[in-house]
Amino acid sequence: MISRRAIFGLPFALQSQTRRRPNVIVFMTDDHGAWATGAYGCAELHTPNIDALAKGGAKFTRAFACTPVCSPSRMTYMTGCVPSVHGVQDWLRPEDSFGAAAKGWLDGLTIFPEVMARNGYRCGMVGKWHMGHDETAQRGFTYWATVPGGGGTFKNATFVRNGTTEKREGFKEDSIGDFALEFLGQQSADTPFYLHVPFYAPHTPFDFQPDQDRNHYDNAAYSCFPDTAKHPNQNRGLGAHHGNRASMKSYMSLISGADRNIGRILRLLEQKGWRDNTLVVFTADQGWNAGHHGVWGKGNGTWPFNMYEESIRVPMIWNHPAAIAPGQTVTAMVSSYDLFPTMLDYTGLAAPSDPRRVGRSYAAFLRGRKPRWEEKLFFEYSYSRGMRTPTRKLILRAEGFVNEFYDLEKDPGETVNKIDDPAYAREIAAMRGEMEKWFAKAGAPKLDAWRGTTKQNLTPYGAYPNEKK
Repeated sequence: MISRRAIFGLPFALQSQTRRRPNVIVFMTDDHGAWATGAYGCAELHTPNIDALAKGGAKFTRAFACTPVCSPSRMTYMTGCVPSVHGVQDWLRPEDSFGAAAKGWLDGLTIFPEVMARNGYRCGMVGKWHMGHDETAQRGFTYWATVPGGGGTFKNATFVRNGTTEKREGFKEDSIGDFALEFLGQQSADTPFYLHVPFYAPHTPFDFQPDQDRNHYDNAAYSCFPDTAKHPNQNRGLGAHHGNRASMKSYMSLISGADRNIGRILRLLEQKGWRDNTLVVFTADQGWNAGHHGVWGKGNGTWPFNMYEESIRVPMIWNHPAAIAPGQTVTAMVSSYDLFPTMLDYTGLAAPSDPRRVGRSYAAFLRGRKPRWEEKLFFEYSYSRGMRTPTRKLILRAEGFVNEFYDLEKDPGETVNKIDDPAYAREIAAMRGEMEKWFAKAGAPKLDAWRGTTKQNLTPYGAYPNEKK
């Protein structure tokens, strides 16, 4: 048998000749900024299992979500397409997400678990889907457990498990852990599996967290939460959390609850002898501000929507003991739209080509190489589009809203909007032109025509002034 040490750094295609394809588990938290884990510098946060994944694998320090809100971000992770192409521009309201009136938002698009299933993987999904027809197992999945609609209470939640509705007592994230363990208990050593585990935590409501998760923070100083004045454009519904220590404790406790369940799942893999050949990915659907910039919330934490660093930067950890060398820090800028090609590249699979997919595989970094990598990322959230380089960020908006430009080298906190500064006029014009070309190549309409790309019932919070209230 080839040792773990012997195969570190080998191309995965060569590694795969020595054993079957790896099992894969993707953990995804909800509304979880990269800053909010021990592995990314918040020492007060009790996340021992996430931290161990980072220490034993590759931690990306500049990973971003294409969209700073849940449904469109999840769609991009799954399809490799930007929102104006896959058609979901904001979070899906209940009637669009499940039930008789729900739409098949993924129709006509390929999702990477579907490709894995076609190539012999057994696929399970436990947790938050929120991409349409939530209560029904999507293409490629044979095990399915979710609370339709993407939200709701953390206590005594009602799940749909493989077509059957059942009320579950206790903490919702513990039920997700239970379902994950059940799925794993049904697997065999001779067939690879893909398990998608999108937690609901730490999304609001902050209505319940078990004492075993809350007790970590009884004496917390909450030093990772900036003490800032409230942003003038703060989302009123989330404004009550600003500076609220009870909200801080709830947020941290929910993250610890997800981490605890990650530990349960990893321990079962160890017990079965599957851990070495199981790739584990940990990430979040998008980031979160908890006082950062004076905001509580994500992209829709302000009106107009924001693309602050904390709204879009996410944790991204890849851990595969048999193939990824431990202790790596990857500084390449990567996006949620890069997950589709990277997952298939890493597992040695191929999807039918589709010009609508815009991502690049970063699997070479995981193999210990240093590929050429253009450090430019693009973002989109309904009437807002953005572009980020290592030192600059440009945000353009339709609807007559204010555009923004930040010199991240001089102003990493994004405090001074330089959009009208003549000293940056040439840079802004060049980035604007590059953004327009990139989105056009992706199949997106011009920014002012963004409404024509979706038929969903857009959130009537005043952020869409021309929508019917």
